[in-house]
Amino acid sequence: MKLSALLRTGVCATTAALAITMLGGTATAEPGKPPAISSLVKDGRTWHVQVYSAAMDKDITVDVQRPVDESQPAPNFYLLNGLDGGYGTASWKAQTDVLDWLADKQVNVIQPIGGFASYYADWEKPDPSLGVNKWKTFFTEELPPLLDKALNSTGLNSLAGISTSGTSVLQLAEAKPGLWKSVAAYSGCAQIADPAGQSFVKLSVNRGGGNTENMYGPDNSPDWAANDPVVNAEKLRGTTLYISSGSGLPAPADVNYYLNNGGPETLALGMIIEGATNACSHNLKARLDGLGIPATYQFPPVGTHYWPYWQQALHDSWPLLAQGMGLQG
Repeated sequence: MKLSALLRTGVCATTAALAITMLGGTATAEPGKPPAISSLVKDGRTWHVQVYSAAMDKDITVDVQRPVDESQPAPNFYLLNGLDGGYGTASWKAQTDVLDWLADKQVNVIQPIGGFASYYADWEKPDPSLGVNKWKTFFTEELPPLLDKALNSTGLNSLAGISTSGTSVLQLAEAKPGLWKSVAAYSGCAQIADPAGQSFVKLSVNRGGGNTENMYGPDNSPDWAANDPVVNAEKLRGTTLYISSGSGLPAPADVNYYLNNGGPETLALGMIIEGATNACSHNLKARLDGLGIPATYQFPPVGTHYWPYWQQALHDSWPLLAQGMGLQG
């Protein structure tokens, strides 16, 4: 959700379209076609896969880093990006050491590219700016069986996401309990149905040019509550959970970073966003505690909304994620 990344949206969209063409896929496919892998290009241990989504009637780019031993079955670790959908430099690959750090592990690291400003949700209606979004259907129904077969996976899955997708991973876990054995949400706002939560979602979607009325309807629509991870927290029972968020207070390194990358306004934005997600995460904790649902929480006394914190959070949460996939942490 960095402001500088949002300013690159036009360039990133062009780059994504070019990448799809180079990989042999197409931006759209024949209507009525079932979900399928349209093309697959191997680049060392990285597989660039085009997956046709029948729900969205288009090809979706999915990059997969294969396990250290490709001859043996491995579980799947779905790693979601934030508001930008993984385009350009606003991605785990570009901003962190995570792919290198996971390279010696027996796991498929699955990185979907796309879903800009969509919250990876099933939207009620097509949006004039963001098009058709049926990401919940894609992630819970269409993509997993295709990848299980193509990757010869063990069928065990874990899921992690940052910022807007820190909300999405909880929604996806509630949409299909048991699909992901362990889930990590870093700096996500879990409550979306109350006025404060709705305002946060609207701010994010509007920054991407979308309209949340096409997403969940007007403010009084029941779809907001139906997709609120806090309201539906009971559906998280049985899933191994890791929830983290900084306080919004900047460490000295944060101040230096932001002053060199956008200035004081960007620093203030990073503080405000992280402070809001921290409040949401504590409300989620209170709800889960009230239901007797266990989770692991990491709420450091400092931390703003940017990549070094998410990199560290993934390292810290890996033992729990690995446990869900039947791996040693």
